[in-house]
Amino acid sequence: MPTAIAVTGAELVLPPTDPGTPNAAVLADPAARTLDDSVTELRRLVDRFGHVLVVCPSAAPPAVAHRLHTVRGLLESDRIALVRTDLPPLGAAVLVRQLRQLSACDFSPGVLASAARLLAHYIYAGAVLGSVSRLDRVPVTLGSHLKSWLPGAQFAVLAGPTPRIVRVGADESGFTGPEFTTRLIVARGQLATDWPTTHLAPRWSVAGPAEETALPAGSPAWWGTPKLVEFAAYLPDLPVLHQLVASVRRETCHWCGMELIGDRCGFCAAPLTTGIPAQAGPTR
Repeated sequence: MPTAIAVTGAELVLPPTDPGTPNAAVLADPAARTLDDSVTELRRLVDRFGHVLVVCPSAAPPAVAHRLHTVRGLLESDRIALVRTDLPPLGAAVLVRQLRQLSACDFSPGVLASAARLLAHYIYAGAVLGSVSRLDRVPVTLGSHLKSWLPGAQFAVLAGPTPRIVRVGADESGFTGPEFTTRLIVARGQLATDWPTTHLAPRWSVAGPAEETALPAGSPAWWGTPKLVEFAAYLPDLPVLHQLVASVRRETCHWCGMELIGDRCGFCAAPLTTGIPAQAGPTR
């Protein structure tokens, strides 16, 4: 039985890449549901699937994370993992889809939960913005702030894995991308530009046409402006994702006994005490 992937908002659920990709359970907004209802909702998922990974972006309202911790505490369950991610909304949705793909494989719940941090390192999430004056989630130089006041100025911003900002049409050489084959997904806001598909995709050697999707509701707040086009380059193929996760040495959490990869348990967040295993990168 696959581990259930749950999310805190419908915007985190992208269409599946293939018929074998399981869907995600969308948890109700705590503002619209009582605590008892939230407890029942998660208990049913645990009873049906055995283990549940709840992906909750760091940018989610504090009440959402607080409700999840409260529910897990009331259920006294060690079969619920709260997966936090600092990725912007579209990148977080890509991560959720990759976890959905991998949940149908032979990985244990502990490996799947701790794999989220590994997978996020290979998602190049960014946006083209009409202004960076209100961007506070990526370091912005004073020069970029001043240039954002120029009429018609646009900025390409990469949130991760390494933050970068360049002015579109100026020196874009520093806006380097992944050294492995990716696909591109694009979500359009109120900014009229095709830069991600006409300029970025060829430079990053993106395979195939870009996938288009609706802009997540949380993207304008995350990027500080509704005038944006959000994008993410990612590993699309399940065999590559499987190889990436399977190639990392597995450990046993000294606290809860779950399997893990990396340096921290995905279920109880206890750090690995025997050293950090090496990570293997994807291949072309």
